[in-house]
This record gives sequence, structure tokens and C-alpha cells, in this order.
Amino acid sequence: MRAAILASGNGSNFEAIITAVKRREIEMDIAFVFSDKPDAFVLERAKNHGIEAIHFSPKNFSSKGIYEAELLHLLEEYQVEWIILAGYMRIIGPCLLEAYPQRIINIHPSLLPKYPGLHGIKEAFEAKAEQTGVTIHYIDAGVDTGPIIVQEALDILQTDTLESLEEKIHQLEHQLYPKVLAEIANKQKGAVK
Repeated sequence: MRAAILASGNGSNFEAIITAVKRREIEMDIAFVFSDKPDAFVLERAKNHGIEAIHFSPKNFSSKGIYEAELLHLLEEYQVEWIILAGYMRIIGPCLLEAYPQRIINIHPSLLPKYPGLHGIKEAFEAKAEQTGVTIHYIDAGVDTGPIIVQEALDILQTDTLESLEEKIHQLEHQLYPKVLAEIANKQKGAVK
């Protein structure tokens, strides 16, 4: 499984994935890490692991379509088969969706379809939901509406703060995402034989 990781921020999910790759828990070749933000810490994490770190900003392009076409060119140049979103805070457009049907995977910090979008943890907390969790899904043209691969729930305790809930969600993400990617990579390996 040859993949690119797209991220916009800290990169803690990338760190969990690369740790699992290095332990040989996931059969994945990470071609590069891409960020739409030049100061995203995920780029430093990638460099620290000897993985190429690439960035360019959508602001430098006249349209989203041209930005994505440049990203697609990069993916093709590196012969990327799968796109793994790890905190990539942009909606994927038709250019990438058409080139990678059912091969763009995202992780979201809620039990979709509840609490889609940017603030899933905060919205669940403020709604006083009894449960929330993590969803791993394929990307489609909607916002967090793609086919669900797996979900795992966790209880929101009365003693939880927003910060403690965020920490619990991140811990769950870091366990679940590598496990699911390992399963997908194994299926791919079996399909190629």
C-alpha cells in the first residue's frame, strides 16, 4: 500500500501511523506527507522520520480546482495509490475524488452522522451527549458523509472536561487508525496476489 498522508496541523495521527509502520504493524510505504500549511508541525514530524515533507498553500492558486490539480500531479508523480487524511482541514474536491474513488480515508472525532465538520468533540461535549467516539470513513463529495469503515464509541463522563474528552478521543484515534489501515493494507496485499 503506497500512500500519502495529508495533514494540516500537529500530526499526532501521522505519528501514530508512522510508529505502526516502523513496527511493521502496517504494510505501508509512505511516499510523502503533505500539508496545506507551511508551519504545520506535521512537516517537522515527517522530516524527523526521514519522510519527504511537502507543502503549498491553496492561497497561491487562483482556484480550488487548480490547487487540487497540482496536488494530483504530485500524487501521480510519487505513484501514490491511497490518500490518508490525518487532520487535513480541507474539503476534498472532484479532482481528487475522481482520481482516487474509495481510496481516500479520513478519521473524524465523533460517531458520524452526528457532529460532522470541524468541531465534533466540542459539539458532542456541549450537547451533553452520553457518548461520542471516532469514525473512520471513505471520503465522498459531502462533509463527513462518506461510507463508514469502522466506528468506536466512548462514554462522556460527568467528570469530563472538554480537554479531557479531547485527550480521550485522540488516544482512541491513535489506537484505531493504525489498526484499520493495517486491515486495509492486508486486504490490498491479498487482492494483488
